Amino acid sequence: MASMRDIKRRKGSIQGTQQITKAMKLVSTVKLQRARASAERSKDYFTCMYDTVNSILKRVGNIEHRYLTAGDSAKKAVIVITSNRGLAGGYNSNVTKLVTKHPEWKKEDVQLYCLGNKGRETFARYGYEIKECDNDVVESPTYGDAAALSAKLLEAFAAGEIGEIYLAYTRFKNTVSHIPTLLRLLPVEISGEEEEAHSGKEAAAVMNFEPEDSEALDMLIPKYVTSLIYGALRESVASENGARMQAMDNATSNAEEMISDLTLKYNRARQGSITQELTEIIAGAEALG
Repeated sequence: MASMRDIKRRKGSIQGTQQITKAMKLVSTVKLQRARASAERSKDYFTCMYDTVNSILKRVGNIEHRYLTAGDSAKKAVIVITSNRGLAGGYNSNVTKLVTKHPEWKKEDVQLYCLGNKGRETFARYGYEIKECDNDVVESPTYGDAAALSAKLLEAFAAGEIGEIYLAYTRFKNTVSHIPTLLRLLPVEISGEEEEAHSGKEAAAVMNFEPEDSEALDMLIPKYVTSLIYGALRESVASENGARMQAMDNATSNAEEMISDLTLKYNRARQGSITQELTEIIAGAEALG
């Protein structure tokens, strides 16, 4: 059985850790409020852009366009958004598993664009090709950051260096629910949900494009890709802080349970020590008597 001194030392150590987890929870709560407000403000824009492009593709039918057909290259560019710091539960590992556990992807066919240091560390350990890594963008993402990355990927796609572009991030649903999501950016395709949503609506008016539809897509799709990347960055920041707040809340509760358990053990040890002293005193008194 541990001595009273050991129990007291361990209890003090856990109390110190509990103070840290409480502080981190409060910081994450404040950051979450700001990140959630920012994500909600930007969500309307990139949702509208997504719906607009899908609606256009649905109405133009089968059209030959460079952004609508997979390239000849087997390479897949994957943008992976994680955090620079840990202590966020399964936030980072859930995103990286979208790539490492993908049933149809071969490691040699994947090129990674890591936004966040934790993702880079994981993929480097697994031996993936990391084409580019930017740790600063996840701290305070801007539309310009998303546009710069989008331009690089679109250039590589147009040059035939990559055949598909994917985005792996954590979608923010609410404070306690964060969904790891893998989204294909290029070639653009209409999702089944989108088809179903449109099937229940009345047929919209025929769209006329000035200039031609292919030129309209040339202008729209780069903005579409940029807006989805930017929206994913904003949602990922909110999800990270939500996950960290939950993790620190759980850690604080666990520390409280451990402190209660150690307090009970300390009191038992103290009571046992007092009982032993009393027994020795009584035995000594009887011996002298």
